[in-house]
Amino acid sequence: MVHAIENQPNIKQVKINDSFWGFYQNLILKTVIPYQEKILKDEIPGIEKSHAIENFKIAAGLSQGEFYGTVFQDSDLAKWMEAVSNALAISDDPCFKEKADTAIQLISAAQQEDGYLDTYFQIKEPDKKWNNLQECHEMYCMGHMIEAAVSHYESTGETNFLKIGKKIADCIDRRFGKNKVRGIPGHPEIEIALMRLYHATGEKRYCNLAKYFIDERGTEPNYFAEEAKNRKVSIWYMDPEDRNYTQNNKPLRELDEAVGHAVRAGYLYTAMADLAAETGDQELYDACRRLWENIVYKKMYLTGAIGSTAKGEAFTISNDLPNDTIYAETCAQISMIFFTRMMLRIRPSGEYADVMERIFFNGMLSGMQHDGERFFYVNPLEVVPSISGKLFGYEHVLPQRPRWYACACCPPNVARLLTSISRYCWGENDNTIYSHMFLGGEYTSSSIEGVKLNVSSEYPWHGHVTYEVAANSQNKEFSLSIHIPSWAENCKIMLNSEAIGFSQLTDGYLTLKRNWKTGDILDISFEMSVRMVYSNADVREDIGLVGVVRGPIVYALEEKENGAKLWQLKLEDNPAFTVSLFKDDMIDDYIGIETEGKRIHSKKKALYSSEKPPVTSQKIHFIPYFLWGNRGTGEMRVWIHQ
Repeated sequence: MVHAIENQPNIKQVKINDSFWGFYQNLILKTVIPYQEKILKDEIPGIEKSHAIENFKIAAGLSQGEFYGTVFQDSDLAKWMEAVSNALAISDDPCFKEKADTAIQLISAAQQEDGYLDTYFQIKEPDKKWNNLQECHEMYCMGHMIEAAVSHYESTGETNFLKIGKKIADCIDRRFGKNKVRGIPGHPEIEIALMRLYHATGEKRYCNLAKYFIDERGTEPNYFAEEAKNRKVSIWYMDPEDRNYTQNNKPLRELDEAVGHAVRAGYLYTAMADLAAETGDQELYDACRRLWENIVYKKMYLTGAIGSTAKGEAFTISNDLPNDTIYAETCAQISMIFFTRMMLRIRPSGEYADVMERIFFNGMLSGMQHDGERFFYVNPLEVVPSISGKLFGYEHVLPQRPRWYACACCPPNVARLLTSISRYCWGENDNTIYSHMFLGGEYTSSSIEGVKLNVSSEYPWHGHVTYEVAANSQNKEFSLSIHIPSWAENCKIMLNSEAIGFSQLTDGYLTLKRNWKTGDILDISFEMSVRMVYSNADVREDIGLVGVVRGPIVYALEEKENGAKLWQLKLEDNPAFTVSLFKDDMIDDYIGIETEGKRIHSKKKALYSSEKPPVTSQKIHFIPYFLWGNRGTGEMRVWIHQ
């Protein structure tokens, strides 16, 4: 029977001291959270207005005015509050407690006595609550608020915010469920939140409510079609018969292909995996496995991005992965991290850890500017500024990250993820500590008493990581299980300066079971050569092209070093790559890749010709994909001709 064999740790157990991820976590703490707070308060002129905090003040009766923003505007504040709550666990700065306490007081004042909390309906449509679940995102917004409340409780042990989250869940539970009002959320999220609330409180009814929403989805009669017959409010006039978009096409245990809105899918699949692990539902887990494989092996970009079309922000058919009209919403990548991490809890496996790492370093991280004040909604693999963002079909693909959005779901999602990254890098149970991604710093086990590990990491730029047992005060035997990336070459493992073999390497994890002593050192080193990666030949957009990858990082061409018309560049048949440290004032130091290549030139006038175009030699420079777009407007391209 399926079950979770490891638990995600509380982020308080980890103190990050990592030159790569430490930079991004500090960026969130020092820049992103304060910047987003100002936006939520409408204190930054010249950008998209948020009004989110003002909406709560109006709902609380502390201010006068009209609701402003999308119907799901509350979720921006909720996700920001989750980032702030995480900050309370990883920072000693008292400003975060002040921010949290102020916001919690406001949220509490806005919440109605019965637990209902949605400022759109409280201000604008008070007589139309729960009338349009397909479009109106009530449970989506409430779910994000519950998640923030759980994170605050996990970080502080305080229950003031958790009580708000429980009141929300209780409000929903009183209304929906078996032998109650039938209903499912149009945008899955509440299912994740209810499972998190269940794990935090142990109250089974929250798990049961999540199970109800999962069991009810995709059943007959079509809930949204029935709902549409009696709607009193419409937002987007969505088609209730578009069952793929809303993840309502069939009972979830029968699913075998990822379809529809990619973020909705990723959130739903995450909750399905969590519920399967909790209840031992093998049929539900098997569906999760089929869906994960369908995405990763048929519908995922080299960067880990998902969702290939702007129409419906959705999956299309297998192997349809256009690079320049791609959608690849940042939230979709984050949802896939959630889903993959949940599958990793059930079966620690290198295939899950490899994919999670790929998304973290590429598809997700590209969603934020290096300075923390600009964000991508769409993450393309090819940009031409004269086309991208301008011509029909390319309007959504922007060559520069905007400062904010009218629909700003992605920026605070990045903030809450990066402040909780340790939850994805580590896991444990009563006898094993899992290291899923290399992360420098200190890890204190909560399951194996008295055990503390120190990790020194040069990753992802160099292949060298050291694990030291800083303490094992109970002198207990336990296993240390470390993910070794599948691409790692010539891996060497030294335990207390003695080489050990690979007999303990299974399914991508090096597992060493022993009575670890304080001062024991496990040293892992491996080569990080440049790799040329080819797509499946069924991906018509990439055939004849090659991607350049080093370690976990996908590389890209930018116009700045290579000139315009990047599509004219090609590699030699057997290119020799040079890996070097480059300094750049806009993006700091980075490891870049260079090689000698060719440029195919256009003819002077002829659009077509029987003559081969002239070819000249040119040095080609690659930067990490996640850093593109930080140095002004220009072309970008991931795949290159060979």
